[in-house]
Amino acid sequence: MAHAGCGSLATILFLFIFQAAVLQGAAQIPVVSQNLVTDNVSVVEGEMAIISCRVKDNDDSVIQLLNPNRQTIYFRDMRPLKDARFQLVNFSDNELRVSLSNVSLSDEGRYVCQLYTDPPQEAYADITVLVPPGNPMIDAREEVLSEGNETEMTCTAMSSKPAATIRWMKGDKELPGKPKVELTYDRMYTVTSRLTFTVNKEDDGVPVVCIVDHPAVKDFQVQKYLEVQYKPEVKIMVEFPQGLTREGENLELTCQAKGRPQPQRVNWVKVDDDVPSHAVITGADLYIENLNKSYNGTYRCVAANSLGESYDDYILYVYDSRAGEGAPRTVDHAVIGGVVAVVVFAMLCLLIVLGRYFARHKGTYFTHEAKGADDAADADTAIINAEGGHTNSDEKKEYYI
Repeated sequence: MAHAGCGSLATILFLFIFQAAVLQGAAQIPVVSQNLVTDNVSVVEGEMAIISCRVKDNDDSVIQLLNPNRQTIYFRDMRPLKDARFQLVNFSDNELRVSLSNVSLSDEGRYVCQLYTDPPQEAYADITVLVPPGNPMIDAREEVLSEGNETEMTCTAMSSKPAATIRWMKGDKELPGKPKVELTYDRMYTVTSRLTFTVNKEDDGVPVVCIVDHPAVKDFQVQKYLEVQYKPEVKIMVEFPQGLTREGENLELTCQAKGRPQPQRVNWVKVDDDVPSHAVITGADLYIENLNKSYNGTYRCVAANSLGESYDDYILYVYDSRAGEGAPRTVDHAVIGGVVAVVVFAMLCLLIVLGRYFARHKGTYFTHEAKGADDAADADTAIINAEGGHTNSDEKKEYYI
């Protein structure tokens, strides 16, 4: 134990003498070397940081790591600083790598990698400590909104470093907010974003999301669902009949009313007249049996809630009992075209046959008619025979082939 204590004491004494010699004998300013390199580190508060001092071409010079107060953390593989959060990760001729656990804001600053050469060389690693914001909070000016009114919301992200940024989403649409950044006494930042917008009935049930962006956290958000009140939307649906309304038939109408708050009841009226006495109204349904033309008119469904009143109209016109039955049926034009084509083709074929028949008949007639003129003894006789004045009726016979 005595030997171990003496060894440790000797090491510290050697380090002290070595540093004093460097400071006394090398009063020149240390140079920033291209041979000695390190990296800046960003670390979330409470997590671990790794500092690495690397030498490209080492000539057996000593590497040490200093804290922002220029106290030696590690000299080669020895740790003079009595802070157990610093631990040696790797030591070799070309690297000194040290871990710092449970990082706090007080650890932030510039750490020095130093190589004992002549003159000494230094490289600097800046440790930046990130502090995530607390859970964001949304405050709304009104909990229940009315259609067409303007509302205001605020979202706050407290105690972060660096300052957070806030974005707003309403449904799938991003909205612009007005941010305000405050620096607190403990070097923390509080960010507040104010959002103003006008609501309509389509916004009812839509989430408004406050998204906080910060390098220390991801997907940090809070949301609030909108509750928008609006007057009823009214629509009349015809359940029966599907086509024309004829005398003697029945009529059934349903009134669909939607609003916030939901209308508790709807009313049926006939504009400028009374609803027929035998009409049956059951809730949102209107039922009239055995229609006749005296029932013609405009039937109105009215619904109301605390925000207002709305209505929809149905115009009833009763047709004769046989209305629509004599409507012409649709004709298949393709069938008509086919029939016409067949008829035309048949007529063409008939004309061709008749033409050929008459052509052959006419040729035979003229041939035999001229034959009497060929047998005549002289010109006068030929003319008489050609005109049909010859007494020999056998020579005037016509032959049909």
